[in-house]
Amino acid sequence: MTALTPELLARIRSRAAGYDRDNTFFAEDLDELRAAGYLAPRSLLETARDQRLLAAHAPATALGINMHLVWVGVARVLHERGDASLDWVLRDAEAGELFAFGNSEPGNDLVLWDSLTTVDTVDGGYAFTGTKIFTSLAPAWTRLGVFGKQLDGPDGPRLVHGFLTRDDAGVTTLDDWDTLGMRATQSRTTKLDGAVVPQERISRFLPVGPNADPFVFAIFANFLLLIGSVYAGIADRALELGVEAVRRRTSVKTGQTYDRDPDFRWRLAEAALALDALAPDLDTLAADVDNLVDHGALWFRKLTGAKHRATETARVVVDHAMRSAGGGGYRSSSELARLQRDVLAGIYHPSDTESVHATVASHLLGPLP
Repeated sequence: MTALTPELLARIRSRAAGYDRDNTFFAEDLDELRAAGYLAPRSLLETARDQRLLAAHAPATALGINMHLVWVGVARVLHERGDASLDWVLRDAEAGELFAFGNSEPGNDLVLWDSLTTVDTVDGGYAFTGTKIFTSLAPAWTRLGVFGKQLDGPDGPRLVHGFLTRDDAGVTTLDDWDTLGMRATQSRTTKLDGAVVPQERISRFLPVGPNADPFVFAIFANFLLLIGSVYAGIADRALELGVEAVRRRTSVKTGQTYDRDPDFRWRLAEAALALDALAPDLDTLAADVDNLVDHGALWFRKLTGAKHRATETARVVVDHAMRSAGGGGYRSSSELARLQRDVLAGIYHPSDTESVHATVASHLLGPLP
């Protein structure tokens, strides 16, 4: 049973506009979600459905919480496949720790396949030095997943993945989050200056370049499907607002409300048709992950494609809703205007449109030399 009661969702929605207007972190939402047990491990299908519902009420809150839920989901996927290396993440999450992502780097379009952050061996662990961007939950995380490149690994350069804690030396969070949308996530820049991850919190050593290690699969599966679910939730709410708008607006020419106008009826039907395709796509893939279905090499095509379809469809649906709402939707204080700004963030999350098409083309035609 979901922790998202109607009463909790109503309170979360009531705060969303204020967080956005003031460019502040969703602290009250986080407190309530933690108290309700929302941060605890559960199946990917349950989590995806919950995130879609939460995003329909407060997109930035859902997107920020996503990063914690992804790490918890990664640990769960590994555990279900016989890998206990991140079971401590599940225990920490149950105990109330908050996990965040410190993977994205400015200018690194290779994402997980290489890193601009350097890693050096030190007594008892590994020291990370570099800049991480889009660190959602910046004011509140207690565990930060990071990775970097060790040039002098035992067999040559390798990627090192591990987790820092809030109290570790060498970690600085900048107060630099001032964006068009998704403002409440407070996804600030994180500076690492010799921040040491002890050996026991190292999660993986991986080769530079693409690979299908279960750890990488788990990140892709959880990140892409939960991101897609957040943007599907934005589209759900936008369609609701579009329907409300045409029922409320009256044409001076005809004297009828716009829900009687064939053009607006077609527009909202077009939005609904596009949106209806997302639930079977996202739910089926999430259930396949939960049920250990083996899609082999097709997995990355399916996962990146699902995220792409969800974020692009959400943009189309919000656009139809904006056109249906008329000039009132263009006011900066309107919920639709906020959704329009929030939905644009979808184009920046990995995997971006270019990467998705490259992945699918490689599966169909083979990789380029």
